[in-house]
Amino acid sequence: MSGSETRNTEKQPDICLEIRDVVKKFPGVTAVDHINLEIREGEIFSFLGPSGCGKSTLLRIVAGLENQDQGDVLIAGKVVNDLPPYKRDCSTVFQNHALFPHMNVADNIGFGLVERRIPKAEIKHRVQAKVDLVNMGGMESRYPHQLSGGQMQRVALARSLVLEPTVLLLDEPLAALDRKLRKEMQIELKRIQREVGTTFLNVTHDQKEALSLSDRIAVMKTGKLLQVGTPDEIYETPRTRFVASFMGATNIFAGHVVDSRDGRLTLKTKTGLQVVVPEAADMPIDQITGFSVHPELIDLLPADADPESTTHVMLPGTVKEVFYFGDFSEMSVLIDDADINLTVYMTRGWNVSNMKMSQGQRMVARWSAESMNILVG
Repeated sequence: MSGSETRNTEKQPDICLEIRDVVKKFPGVTAVDHINLEIREGEIFSFLGPSGCGKSTLLRIVAGLENQDQGDVLIAGKVVNDLPPYKRDCSTVFQNHALFPHMNVADNIGFGLVERRIPKAEIKHRVQAKVDLVNMGGMESRYPHQLSGGQMQRVALARSLVLEPTVLLLDEPLAALDRKLRKEMQIELKRIQREVGTTFLNVTHDQKEALSLSDRIAVMKTGKLLQVGTPDEIYETPRTRFVASFMGATNIFAGHVVDSRDGRLTLKTKTGLQVVVPEAADMPIDQITGFSVHPELIDLLPADADPESTTHVMLPGTVKEVFYFGDFSEMSVLIDDADINLTVYMTRGWNVSNMKMSQGQRMVARWSAESMNILVG
C-alpha cells in the first residue's frame, strides 16, 4: 500500500457537534450572527472572547437553554433544535457549581442517575468511579458548605460526567477560582478529559486558560467567529487586529503594502515606518491592513549596533519606561522618527550584552522579519 493510500484510509475524528448558520437576536443586538462550526469527537474546544461577544449565548443554545432564531444544532449527527435540555446528549458545568446544598457529594454526583431511574447498584458503581476520577475519594459524605471552591468544581464536573454525555459544556467553570487554583484546575480538566475522552466545549474570556486547555479555539466578537484554529495558530498568527490585540500582541501597526517583489512585501505604516516581510500566500495584498509582533520576540541591543540587516527589522530608539514584574520586565521603547511605542518583554535570563535597561537609555530594537504577522482586518 502506498503512502497516499495509507493516509486516505486513516480514520478521521467524527463530528460530534455541528452548528449550522445559527442566529440569535435580542432587542437591539444580534448576539449570535450566522455561526457555522464543526467540533470533533474527543477534543477540547473553547469559545474565547470579551464579555458580550455571544459565547455564552451560543453555549446556551447548544444546551437548549436558549432557542435560536435561525439555524440548526446537531449532536452526534442528530438535529436537537426542538429537544429540551434534559433530552439532549449533553451536560453543563456552570461557573457557580449549582450543587444541591442539602445533598452530600455522592448524592450530588448521582442525582441525574436517580432521575433516570438507573438501578441503585449501578448508580453506586458509577458515582464511585467519578469520585475517583476527580480525586474526591474520602469526601463522599461531605456537604457543599464543607468544600473549597476547587472541590465544589470537581463535584460539579463529576455530576455532569457521570451521565456520560456526548458533549460536556463548560460555562466559565474556573472564573470564580483564584489564580493558583485556576491553574491547578486547568491541569485537572485536561487530565480528566484525556481519561474519559468526552468532547469538552468550554467558554472563557481568559486567553491563557484557552491556550493551555484547548485543542482548538474560536475567537468571537459581536456574535461572529473571527478566527478558528489551534492555540499556536491563534496566538502566533492572528488574522485580524482584534484577534492580535486580544491575544496579547501589543505591537500592532496599521499600514498597507507599497511594494511586492521576490516573495517579499514592503509595508508602510501610517507614521511612515517601512518594513519588509515575507509574502503570505493566502493573503491578498489589497486586503492587508498592517502587521503585529509579540513583545517577547523583540531583542534590545546596544545603541551602537549596526541597524542594517536583510533578515531583521532593526530600529533605534529610547527606553521610556521600565516595569518590573519579577519573572520578566516590560519595556516601553519610543522608536526614533516614527512616533511608535514598542512594548518589549525581557525575561530574567535575558542578557544580550549583559545590558541593564533604564529609563532614557538609547538602544536598538531588533526582531526577525519572519516573526512578524501580517493582518488582514
